[in-house]
Amino acid sequence: VCSSDLWPLWAQLAMAILVADVGIPLAHFASHKGAPLWRLHAVHHSVTRMYGFNGLMKHPLHQAVETVAGTAPLLLIGLPMDVAALLGFSAAIQVMLQHANIDMRIGSLVQFWAVAPGHRHHHLASKSDGDVNFGLFTTLTDRLLGTFVTGRPTPRDGEIGVAGAPDYPQAYLRQLTEPFRS
Repeated sequence: VCSSDLWPLWAQLAMAILVADVGIPLAHFASHKGAPLWRLHAVHHSVTRMYGFNGLMKHPLHQAVETVAGTAPLLLIGLPMDVAALLGFSAAIQVMLQHANIDMRIGSLVQFWAVAPGHRHHHLASKSDGDVNFGLFTTLTDRLLGTFVTGRPTPRDGEIGVAGAPDYPQAYLRQLTEPFRS
């Protein structure tokens, strides 16, 4: 992010998180608006019950799109390898926290930290009600896009999934080919 002798590691990681926290949510938002990206992203939305590892379950091509969107600016300015590794680790932990099926009581932090209590609303099997809370680490991008919501009843198992596709394939290998079916 900058010369490692000018900024301490924690500051470089914080800057990398902020940059990724704009690029990845913008790619995520675009994935809900455009059919080609949605077909890849639907794999992630195919579950009907929230669980931590769902945050990591993505179509590899869609994962590549989000990764490029979140890291290209960082790579262009010379992202150090140790910061890249910490960013990857931080993102993996964060997506598991976002998708965890636990009663996470974080109080007013829900206004800023993009974890399960807010992100669950994103997985509603409803095109209109689920196109909210795209943020990765924070709610910043959602606030800029006008897509941040809170205070709704907590979605339950069975209310999440792919809108209009209750028979979406559940086997991962079938999900990998689903975006390319007519």
